[in-house]
Amino acid sequence: MLKGKTIELRTIEPNDIDALLEWENNSDNWRVSNTFVPFSRALMEAYIFSAQDIFSTKQIRFVIESIDTKKAVGCVDLFDYDSFHLRAGVGILIDENSRGEGIAKEALAILKKYCFTHLKLHQIYCSITASNVASIQLFEQANFIQTGIKKDWLNFGKGWEDELFYQCLNH
Repeated sequence: MLKGKTIELRTIEPNDIDALLEWENNSDNWRVSNTFVPFSRALMEAYIFSAQDIFSTKQIRFVIESIDTKKAVGCVDLFDYDSFHLRAGVGILIDENSRGEGIAKEALAILKKYCFTHLKLHQIYCSITASNVASIQLFEQANFIQTGIKKDWLNFGKGWEDELFYQCLNH
């Protein structure tokens, strides 16, 4: 477990399936996850048992758990892990009922330390839709720098939207 002041990051356990299904199948979250169809319980169970080793699957999901309540309040992902170029993508989702409490900021700080200290990554990166002001502020406060923009990159059915590319280098 990776511990902070109010939360800890831990790997997924089978009893997390209901929370994961709720988050993944909430269509309001699909814009940030590029999801287009709901996940079945069987598919989520298979994911839980297969995606726990970043070195073989090139990804890992950590559940963000409140230290006080022992309740899952979100998740944070490392994906596209590249052991040669020493980089990985980052994604984060906080449960609707836990947003605005600083959980994402603390989780991202813990994850950065893990990436740079334990995985010895040179950089982590993320892509954010231009309209996602909360995520832009979160990643900029965590010293991610916008290094690119993909014009008219995403189509959400109501027109095209730009996607911003952010990087955080391990100095």
